[in-house]
Amino acid sequence: MTKVKTFAELVRFEHNIFNLPFAYLGAFVAARGWPSWGQVAWITLAMIGARTAAMAMNRLFDADIDAANPRTKGRHIPAGLVAKRDVWALIAISLALLLTAAINLDPLAVKLFPLAVLTVGIYSFTKRFTWLCHFWLGLSVAWAPFGAYVAVAGTVSVAAFLLVAIITLWNFGFDIIYATQDMQHDIVHGIHSVPARFGLARSLRLSKVVHLGVVALTLLFGFYAGLVTGLNPLGWSAAGWAYMAGWALVAGLLHYEHSIISPNDMTRLNAAFFNINGYVSIAYFLFTATAFVLN
Repeated sequence: MTKVKTFAELVRFEHNIFNLPFAYLGAFVAARGWPSWGQVAWITLAMIGARTAAMAMNRLFDADIDAANPRTKGRHIPAGLVAKRDVWALIAISLALLLTAAINLDPLAVKLFPLAVLTVGIYSFTKRFTWLCHFWLGLSVAWAPFGAYVAVAGTVSVAAFLLVAIITLWNFGFDIIYATQDMQHDIVHGIHSVPARFGLARSLRLSKVVHLGVVALTLLFGFYAGLVTGLNPLGWSAAGWAYMAGWALVAGLLHYEHSIISPNDMTRLNAAFFNINGYVSIAYFLFTATAFVLN
């Protein structure tokens, strides 16, 4: 049990709160209502496998960077708490779980499996040459709703790509905030990030602009998916009201996220990064899934 706990800490298992709701969202969008319980079960296992593999790869490939950073040198690999060969074994097991789930979901999901693994595997290396590493992280995370959509629908659509855009920009924006805590270290050691490239104030403004893009895209999604019909609220169905309530809550949470941090006060960074974005993930899934069920 101790080793299981160590591996759970290594991959920050609790951070599944960011990804699982969006994977379920992709399934609800594809089904335009409730997916089957079998699909939900396999999507859950796929997400556990995918995210565990992704975090393990990130910790493994970034071990040298983590060792040089005072904030991260205590992580499991630099601190010698976990052997690299054990992390490789965890990656192999996790990818096998993901592939097994894909096989039990849809043939297209199996065909996309190598591309998903490649996207995630490349992420850790992007910070070595581009400040767009945050965008690539968002693209990697966006496989959650996209993969779940494909698993249920057996095809792709504009709706699936809108979900990809929403999740990519959402992660892009909040990962910029997360990266501000390592800005000085990254500058000194040549690690690429938005804060290291543009400074704290401009980075926070860019994060805000990116999240405004999320607000715009989620509104567009409601109209495109047929959940919201017209600009007159009096003409909205129960599905429309449910979706717009979720949209307003997400917009409010993102506004609040940016209101509690500033270049002069970053003391609430953890609340802005982790707590609020966890609420965003859950809220958008619950209200959008409800809207599709009601539609």
